[in-house]
Amino acid sequence: MLKIRVIPTLLWKEFGLVKGIGFDSWRRVGPVLPAIRVYNQRHVDELILVDILASEEGREPDYESIRDFAQDCFIPLTVGGGINSINQVQELLRAGADKVSINTAAYFDPNLITQVANRHGAQCVVASVDVRKVGSDRWDCFCRSGKEATGREVISWVKELEDRGAGEILITSIEKDGTMEGYDLNLINAVTGAVRIPVIASGGAGNSGHLIAAVQEAGASAVAAASIFHFTEQTPEQMKNEMRKAGIPTRQIFR
Repeated sequence: MLKIRVIPTLLWKEFGLVKGIGFDSWRRVGPVLPAIRVYNQRHVDELILVDILASEEGREPDYESIRDFAQDCFIPLTVGGGINSINQVQELLRAGADKVSINTAAYFDPNLITQVANRHGAQCVVASVDVRKVGSDRWDCFCRSGKEATGREVISWVKELEDRGAGEILITSIEKDGTMEGYDLNLINAVTGAVRIPVIASGGAGNSGHLIAAVQEAGASAVAAASIFHFTEQTPEQMKNEMRKAGIPTRQIFR
């Protein structure tokens, strides 16, 4: 079994990091660079950094800031927000990103996923999918930071993203986001059962049991979390230790 990754998510808004509930990211949690420096020391496997206003405001990624962040980041960095062209992807990779997370633009130009995968490899493309539950076993996709309905149903959409070359799916439950009540296991299970590529669970982690359930019960290949690390004393290393006790292989760093 492949090692399961623990991935903190950093939501970047204007001058710093924010977090809220249900994509209402109102609570400021500090500047970006100190958070990156802390995670460098906390045995995380990757970081996801998303500019949550870029797509909503219709602007390009802030390449200069990404370059500054990447210089201090010594772990793989996925960058999202405002990406809508292959040229922007190339500029982000030059700035120091290891992967790009594409959400809103994929609904308007699905071929962008294929273009990036063909030029830079599928491992570079994280297809981000934000959903709301609309039935007992149906979830609909939303874009522009969860504010705009796309008319796409999640299972057909993740299958298309895989077919178009995405290397991973980052699936986030908008209702669960920030609640720390646990992931939507039914959603994750439905997505992992529909695709063959890795699925990153996101939205709702509050303790190690939630991370363990996402892997053992729903088949996630990685677990992303934000509030648990911002607002509790739990650390990524503690999460990984608990996951290993439950029989889940994680990357281990020896001092």
